Amino acid sequence: MIQVSAFKWVPPFAQGSVRDLRVRWALEEAGLGYDDHLIGFEDQATPDYRALQPFGQVPAYRDGTVEMFESGAIVLWIAQTSDQLMPADPAGRAMVMTWLFAAMNSVEPFVAELAGIDLFNADKDWAKARRPEVEAFLRRRLGDLQTALGDRRWFADDRFSAADILMTHVLRDLRHTDIVADFPALAAYVARCEARPAFRRALEDQMKPFRAAEAKNPALTGGAA
Repeated sequence: MIQVSAFKWVPPFAQGSVRDLRVRWALEEAGLGYDDHLIGFEDQATPDYRALQPFGQVPAYRDGTVEMFESGAIVLWIAQTSDQLMPADPAGRAMVMTWLFAAMNSVEPFVAELAGIDLFNADKDWAKARRPEVEAFLRRRLGDLQTALGDRRWFADDRFSAADILMTHVLRDLRHTDIVADFPALAAYVARCEARPAFRRALEDQMKPFRAAEAKNPALTGGAA
C-alpha cells in the first residue's frame, strides 16, 4: 500500500497549502489508494523520520518499490505510471514535465517570497520596504503565465496533467491576497482545477485530521479550552 506522510495539524493559514496535498491529489487522479502516515511537529527531527525525509518536511512517500521525498518528484513519479496525469507520447510527456518544473522553478519562488512576507514578517520594516517590489515582480510573472495559458484550459497540450496539480497548488498559496483575481484566465483556471472531484477528495482527506485535532483541542483555533 502507498503511504504518504502528512501533519496531524497545522495552523489555519497553512491548511490546504501543505504539500502532501499535491501527492494526495495526484494519487486521487490516478485512481491509486493510499494511507496517510500522520506525524506531529515533535516527530520531524526524530532519526526515524529523518531517514525518510532528511529535512523533516512532508510529504515522504513509499509504495513498496520506492521511497521518496520532495512533492514535485513524487508527483512526477506517480504521473509517469498514469495516463490520467501524463500522456504516453514523448512530446506530450516532455511538455508535462516542462510545465511541472515551470510551476516549481519559475512561479513558486516568487509566490513563496510574497507569502513569507505577508504571513510571517508583515510587521517588520524590511518586509514593508521589500513587499511592493516582490508583488510587482510576481504580477509580471503571473502576466507572463496568463499569456502562456492563452485560451487553453490546461497548461500542457490542453489536457489536464500533473503539471496542473503543481501549478494550481502554487497559485493557491496566494489565497490570502486578491492578486490571482486580477488575472481572470488564471483565476478561472484555478477554479476549474479546484472543482475536480479528485482535488476535492484530496483536500478533504488533508483537512480531516486538522478538524479532528481542533475538535479535541479548541484552543488550536483560539477557542475555549
